[in-house]
Parts: sequence; C-alpha cells; structure tokens
Amino acid sequence: MVHYRRLRICGGCYFFTIALKNRKLKILTQYARLLHESWHIVKNRHPFETISYVILPDHLHFIWQMPEHDYDFSTRIRLLKAQFTRKLIAVTNDFTKNKRGEYNIWPNRYWEHMIRNEKDYENHVNYIHYNPVKHGLVKSVRNWPYSSFHRYVKAEILPAQWGAGDDNLYLPYDVE
Repeated sequence: MVHYRRLRICGGCYFFTIALKNRKLKILTQYARLLHESWHIVKNRHPFETISYVILPDHLHFIWQMPEHDYDFSTRIRLLKAQFTRKLIAVTNDFTKNKRGEYNIWPNRYWEHMIRNEKDYENHVNYIHYNPVKHGLVKSVRNWPYSSFHRYVKAEILPAQWGAGDDNLYLPYDVE
C-alpha cells in the first residue's frame, strides 16, 4: 500500500480538491443540500474554518483553516465523504456496493496543498472562485450559486463583477 506523505501542521491552512470516482456523475451540485448538511455535521464534531469553497458537478475545491491545536484534515475529509454518501444513499437508489461492500462514489485519494503565504492564499481563493468559469459552467463567477464568492461579495472583499471575463486575472497552476 502506498503511504502519501502529507504536511501536517497544527493550525495549518490547506487547499483541497476532492473529485468523484466517476467524473461523469453530476451529483455534487444535484445534491448540494446534502453536501452542505454533511459539511456542517463534520464541522460541528471536528471544528475547522472554511475560508473558501466551490462545489462543481463532479468535484469540489475548498480551503480549510485548521484549529491551532489540530491538523487532522484526513479524518474530516473521510467523515465528509462518508456522511455525504450515507445521505445520498438514503435518497437515491442509483448506487450499489462493490465487492468490498463500498459504494463507488469517492476515490480513496484527494489532493491537498498547504497554503504557504499570503500570495499563495490569494491565488488559491481566486482559483476556487474562478473554477466554474474555467470549466465553462458559467460566463461570470457571480452566476455560480455553489461558491463562497457570494460571501466575499457580501463582506465587500471582492466586487460582484470580479472574474467576469477578466483575461488578466492571475490564477495559480492548474491543480486538477
């Protein structure tokens, strides 16, 4: 078994990408309410701060700030996947168990990156918010409902027109 080395720092700020095993499925936006409920259940049991997020049909990106005494994002992600799967199975019969008794919804892996500095932070927040435009789902960031972008606009951190056809917007390398 391959063991991935992950940088685990108490109180660290991390960017994550979690994709569905079958990228043709569109269940994350279709069942966004269930994902939202699952997110809050995990957060209530194992606190973290969500800095930014975007939910796309087949994957999601987010930044979590871990509590100063804790670095265990792996447990939180495992619980998020499990909680969403349980809620999903309760409302749809579209999934069956594999030979190991698991639902083939999530791969075991996910992508994580520790935010190194303020510029890295800004680049990843921009990447998250611009992702629906990048994937051709909308022409303007403000038109995608499943994003923390709207929270940033309400807090007057970003203008509502941010990312609307902005060719000069700096985005970090493609992390997918």
